[in-house]
Amino acid sequence: MSNDIYEKLVDLYAGRELPSELDETLHQAAQTDPALHRDMQTMRTTVDALRNDTSVSFTEESYQRILMKVYAKGADIQTRSQAPAHLQYQLPMQG
Repeated sequence: MSNDIYEKLVDLYAGRELPSELDETLHQAAQTDPALHRDMQTMRTTVDALRNDTSVSFTEESYQRILMKVYAKGADIQTRSQAPAHLQYQLPMQG
């Protein structure tokens, strides 16, 4: 494989999402490429640290706040789920 392919696989390596054969191939390639080795180590360390950090929780409110910022920047993205009810305007009932 070429180094471009290895560089694209580093994010999967960092998240421990590669099959064991491909993981071993990537380790072998990193032995001859110091930049690839550094990227693999720093990204895996970062991902592990983020996964182990329990002090910050990602709530629905956080998700909606980030989503509104993305929309404000002009991104046109479609989510898989419906917008939650708390984002809808509540109209008074008249009887």
